[in-house]
Amino acid sequence: MGILGIIEANQISTTSIDSTLMILQHRLKAKPEQPEIEVIKDYGTIPLVECYAGQLNQVFMNILVNAVDALEENNIKRTYQEIEENPSRIQIRTSVINLTWLEIAIADNGVGISKEFQQRIFDPFFTTKPIGKGTGMGMSISYQIITEKHGGKLECFSTPGKGTEFIIQIPFQLKVDEVV
Repeated sequence: MGILGIIEANQISTTSIDSTLMILQHRLKAKPEQPEIEVIKDYGTIPLVECYAGQLNQVFMNILVNAVDALEENNIKRTYQEIEENPSRIQIRTSVINLTWLEIAIADNGVGISKEFQQRIFDPFFTTKPIGKGTGMGMSISYQIITEKHGGKLECFSTPGKGTEFIIQIPFQLKVDEVV
């Protein structure tokens, strides 16, 4: 199979992220035991991006599932009034950094991640979740997909008690030597 059979040009902001949100819709809606999680989309105008779309969907899914988990965990500790004053929220922003790079930021106002855990967040088998809730591979695989497959960057910024933001930066075009 040639290079063109593997790599696709995609409008990341509309197809990949929105299809992932559609899959997660049941977790975002209000339930008797959980309030709705508000999703704020701030999509910039971006050109088509040469990428591995299925793999990027996996990255978005991993980050968004972790965000929903953090928000649900945070809500257990909050009163109804606290939730009303500061609703559970995920914010997604896409923007062009320069002529050759795209940035996707996914932030939540959940429990946040300690500095100690932030240093290990991309390590294989590292998880903050209880036994049986996570394998510890999602963020490690996401890091590989962004850095190795797309020649990009994946960073985590977090403040315990305030929330977490993941910044994904990828080039619009893959380098030929990065195509595997």
